[in-house]
Amino acid sequence: MPERITLPISGILNVAKPAGMTSRRVVDVVQRFVRPAKAGHAGTLDPLATGVLVVCIGQATRLIEYVQRMPKTYEGTFLLSRTSDTEDVEGTVVELENPPQPTRAAIDEAATKFLGTIQQRPPAYSALKVQGQRAYDLARAGKAVDLAPRPVEIYGIEVLGYAYPELRLRIRCGSGTYVRSLGRDLAESLGTGAVMSALVRTAIGCFTLAEACDLEGMTAEELSARLQSPSTAVAGLPSVVLDERERRTLNFGQSIEKQAPCATDELIGLTESGELCSILEPAGEGRWKPVNNFAVDEPLV
Repeated sequence: MPERITLPISGILNVAKPAGMTSRRVVDVVQRFVRPAKAGHAGTLDPLATGVLVVCIGQATRLIEYVQRMPKTYEGTFLLSRTSDTEDVEGTVVELENPPQPTRAAIDEAATKFLGTIQQRPPAYSALKVQGQRAYDLARAGKAVDLAPRPVEIYGIEVLGYAYPELRLRIRCGSGTYVRSLGRDLAESLGTGAVMSALVRTAIGCFTLAEACDLEGMTAEELSARLQSPSTAVAGLPSVVLDERERRTLNFGQSIEKQAPCATDELIGLTESGELCSILEPAGEGRWKPVNNFAVDEPLV
């Protein structure tokens, strides 16, 4: 058993998930260090995939949705002229007969049609629920899974390398995007198929792979040193500094009068030292009420 962190702990850990490990398993490893504090991840990576997995700990688990909103960057490798029931090489791969071999120029042109808000059909082997059951459980049981397309945001697609049949892409996208499905659809638009053979998530917002920590050999001391402030999860949102009186009022669930720096439906409250203490929403007539309050090291006197 690893040594535990005994002090109250809250923050965000940027983990480099290794191949072959589930996202849940990563959380379990972190959890052993921080019990009884809670831990949860902000966006699943398939076992095949590697890269940034943001783990929120303690009070910061209430910020998971904010990390999930951040744009994500992936580098995916695909094999053209193939299909798979899982849309990656871990499923049953079937090679197509006499498929076309797209040119680099054709791929570049086709990629532009997938930018912006697109309708994407999620893969049958996904964690989405169908009538209360995981889609991948139904698919593994041999049942037909027909998931409705849904809107996703694609901010950029860049071809990093192409030597048929291997295609490498850098994709910047919003929450809920399935990269293997994007490869599938891009290939289908070129009259062929594609399966994903590798995937690396290189960034989630400000959390980058270059700064991610490895789980192997992790100690309680290193985890504590690597822990980032909960405020990093909301760094891009409009914020105000709250004094002790305002913080006390919000802690009682009451609203305060505050001038926001810009028009917004969401306001972040910080202490004078920059600690996250509240997430606020409009209460009318220039007033703001708490959605979430966070305990901070600065005492209210």
